[in-house]
Amino acid sequence: MTPATRVVTLPPTVLGDDAVRFARECQRRGADVLELRTDLHSPEAVDVGDIRAALPLLVSERGRPLPPDWVSVAWRVDRDLKDTTGRHGSLDAPAGKLLASHHADRPLSTDEALRLWERELPPDALVKHVEPMTGPEHLGTLLETQRKLMERFGVLRVTVLGMGPVALPARALLARRNMLDYVAAGGSWAAAPGQRLLDDVVRELKGADRTTLEPPLRLGILGTSIAHSRSPRIHRQPFDRIDIPEDGPVEALVDSLLPHYAGFAVTSPFKLRLAKHTGSRLEAINTLVRRGDRWEAFNTDTYGALSVLDRLNAMDAFVLGDGGATAALRAVSGEIGCNLRIVRRADIQAPLKGAGVWTWPDRVPVPESLRFDRARVAVIAYGAPGRRIAAEISRRGGTPVLLGAAWFIAQARRQRQIWESAI
Repeated sequence: MTPATRVVTLPPTVLGDDAVRFARECQRRGADVLELRTDLHSPEAVDVGDIRAALPLLVSERGRPLPPDWVSVAWRVDRDLKDTTGRHGSLDAPAGKLLASHHADRPLSTDEALRLWERELPPDALVKHVEPMTGPEHLGTLLETQRKLMERFGVLRVTVLGMGPVALPARALLARRNMLDYVAAGGSWAAAPGQRLLDDVVRELKGADRTTLEPPLRLGILGTSIAHSRSPRIHRQPFDRIDIPEDGPVEALVDSLLPHYAGFAVTSPFKLRLAKHTGSRLEAINTLVRRGDRWEAFNTDTYGALSVLDRLNAMDAFVLGDGGATAALRAVSGEIGCNLRIVRRADIQAPLKGAGVWTWPDRVPVPESLRFDRARVAVIAYGAPGRRIAAEISRRGGTPVLLGAAWFIAQARRQRQIWESAI
């Protein structure tokens, strides 16, 4: 199967010469097409001729008419099956350029979706069908809708997309057969919730084994605020960065993905919830591996915890927080004779001394009462979050010890071994 065409949407704040530079940078990183939308940019805000020199243009009519000069230089012209009143919209486009689209306002059954596409289309038109996902259980319906639309229009014309907080793994699976793959360039803006990052998609394509007829089961990491995660860089592909809200339906999500994924890395804040959901005897887990029709849970964080406590080299240590990472520290502390003192937020009174481990994610507000008296505090986050935590420790009188990479590598090495046993 030919890889889907990677489409990046021009952000609304990127204008003029910056738009040309954005297009060039996306082309360098592996994007195939740049989308311009009329609800995001006015005709005078961008020079379509200069942008087209960097990337082919997909111009999309969203509420405002498409400028004629956009249409004239476009690779494809996206027009909605329906106008804003719900009636048939205009599908006018030059020969060979039409992308007919429909954006549903609710999840549809496959039969409902197919009825929308009974309208006659030019034989060279592409077809894009988009639905919101209110829950992960809608994945099966979207895959069936994709299959049926391809039977009707052909496998090289159809794109089906899900949107919403739990849509990313659905989009990853649909992309295996889609014509177009709408991806996010990165940063704080994305054109739709659930888009994968361009760099992650390109990494998957570079690691793909094109000699196999059946695509491999996927891997992924589940967490909140995980744009910094290095897991997609070091583990075998395909590997998805599944970033969902803290209160998201992670239990239903892993159940719905069981037929399609070999395993998951589990990070904050889902280690305790998924331990309970999978019936694990462990207090917290960070690894799931497929065993036929069920998930088996492990906690390879214990390998990271051993590495961190060994480097701290302290007989007594405090731990800030009592989540999944603390469970791993607690599980191994006895092996090396380290006495752990769990310090909860309400327990903080006097400045903390000695050696300790900071387990709070950097998105968690720090108690104002927290102070250190020259304590050595291990930071088990890495990248930008780890640097922010280290700065906070220094500001409060402590000495940060950056051990996030040591924790990560130790636990990831064991994860890889476990995932290789998936069945």
